[in-house]
Amino acid sequence: MNDRVTGPAIAELIAALVRPEIRALSAYEVAKAEGLVKLDAMENPYALPADVRARLEDALVRVPINRYPDGAADSAKAQLARALGIPQGQGVLLGNGSDELIQIITSALARPGAAMLSPEPSFVMYRMNALYAGMRFVGVPLAADFSFDRPATLAAIEREHPALVYLAYPNNPTGNLFAAGDIEAVLGATRGLVVVDEAYAAFADASFLPRVGEFANLLVLRTLSKVGMAGIRLGYAVAAPAWIAELNKLRQPYNVNALTQAAAVALLSDTGWIVEQARAIRSERGRLEAALGRLPGTTVFPTQTNFVVVRVADANGVFEGLKGRRILVKNLHRWHPLLVNCLRITVGTPEENDLLLAACTELCR
Repeated sequence: MNDRVTGPAIAELIAALVRPEIRALSAYEVAKAEGLVKLDAMENPYALPADVRARLEDALVRVPINRYPDGAADSAKAQLARALGIPQGQGVLLGNGSDELIQIITSALARPGAAMLSPEPSFVMYRMNALYAGMRFVGVPLAADFSFDRPATLAAIEREHPALVYLAYPNNPTGNLFAAGDIEAVLGATRGLVVVDEAYAAFADASFLPRVGEFANLLVLRTLSKVGMAGIRLGYAVAAPAWIAELNKLRQPYNVNALTQAAAVALLSDTGWIVEQARAIRSERGRLEAALGRLPGTTVFPTQTNFVVVRVADANGVFEGLKGRRILVKNLHRWHPLLVNCLRITVGTPEENDLLLAACTELCR
């Protein structure tokens, strides 16, 4: 019997085989939230209405889980198109959340030497997927108030010739919605693919989804995660059919499981509950913005998402103080220089928001 392999031998093998930039990373860790008021992950805080839950249960028990799912997910795509206003004639690609679609899109365009461009700070997975795919990442800083720096972005496009541009619309983690004219300027300035990531579209006052057919280089990316369906992990990309045909070549054959497909069909057969819950979240968002803005030493930034970004005197102290009171938010303090002393707070239920505001009143004196 061979001696047990030693730790140093394994470490030597890993050092020889795993890319150094991957070894330098830390794995993405999801904060444990058991027993806490969970206001850190931009989830919809409301449970499914009873009639919607019954419809879902009926659909799921009839799924033949001994069989592979529909590889093309045709029924789910058709339901998405009917329920969510996907323009007729455009192509649709489904993914295991929008995260998988970001990975697929990036991999498809990651030629040797190709660049990805995005404002910063923005969704961290854009930069991470550039690294995974060996793509050069170009970050263009936002202004101090988180507004889009059009001159700097257009100059970077002219200089770098990016194959791929990601624009979160509204932006995460800052929450603001860039001007439509800024998005149009980027679409006109680059020959690269422009992905307009509309994860928070349900809470915003604008969308490029109806305009997909106007631009040859536009792809709109969305997810169901922010509208009460985070657990089923379903994202969708909408673009010209020719784009979708190329991206589909990178999709794993059964990437969207049968339970998710059945759940999407059932949950989207009526979208009234989604509209109602989004309206309630918008209303509570306004209440949070106003109340947080009245606290001493705070700055609340404009948002069209289901979260509020607030700058406080001591983000680390307030974060730990909230956690000590069993409330979990996101501390952005070390994410980017523009986010110094900022916290990102997901809009919760009225009761959860009351607890948050009472705690913040104590901590922000």
